[in-house]
Amino acid sequence: MTSIPETAAAEPVPVHESRDAQGIVTLTLSRPERLNALSRTMTAALVEAITRLGADPGVRVIALTGAGRAFCAGGDMKAMAGRTERSFETRVADLREAHAAPLAIARVPKPVVACLNGVAVGAGLSLALACDFRLAKTSTRLVAGFAGVALSGDWGAAWWLPRLVGGARAKEIMMLDRPVEASRAQQIGLVTEVFDDDAYDAGVVDFLQRLAAAPTTALGYMKQNLLAAETQDFAELLDREATHVARTGMADDHREALAAFAQKRKPVFTGR
Repeated sequence: MTSIPETAAAEPVPVHESRDAQGIVTLTLSRPERLNALSRTMTAALVEAITRLGADPGVRVIALTGAGRAFCAGGDMKAMAGRTERSFETRVADLREAHAAPLAIARVPKPVVACLNGVAVGAGLSLALACDFRLAKTSTRLVAGFAGVALSGDWGAAWWLPRLVGGARAKEIMMLDRPVEASRAQQIGLVTEVFDDDAYDAGVVDFLQRLAAAPTTALGYMKQNLLAAETQDFAELLDREATHVARTGMADDHREALAAFAQKRKPVFTGR
């Protein structure tokens, strides 16, 4: 009889998944007693879920949130403190494995929305930055957190921050380690929308439903184009755009858009 490793048996399911009739799938980080601090099991579950949902034609939008009062507190400091000494090579290998999560979010051909129900710190902030949109409560705070624990930052923080807020502000956020309140975060482009705490749930639902009603296949190709534009030259990007416009031009949603325009009505998109 094969024994189950103690670590696998001790940790409950760290990511809960739910789906509604509109194809909105919500992934909830579920370690509320640790403010949803990231564990190896949670990271693996995120990668599996994002990859699987990206290939599911019934999924229109992926929402990522946290259980309890936090979105994600980043790395599990308690686990780090109790961890035995590891070699440099092991540390690098572990981080590369974890980085599959933000990479999966960036590459998945579905809109991904970070629903920031509470604080996002360190790698938890980086996780939110990898998403396409960020919705926050008025009380939400975003904290880089890396300087406070004398680490240089991971999970893509140095990629996303300058692209969202510019190089100077990225340095302020990471190096000075000042918490960014939700209103300020929206002002500088760090979050998409901010809702009063008592209106947050309704605001998130409305945003997700509007996104689910959009031509989500076309949005997926837009996402690919925008990501490629960060690294490809202009000629390569034009070629990519030509390919993607040709693909979306043959899709049901484009035909529906043309019919709706001719009939002077609102289009009903199916994501096909």
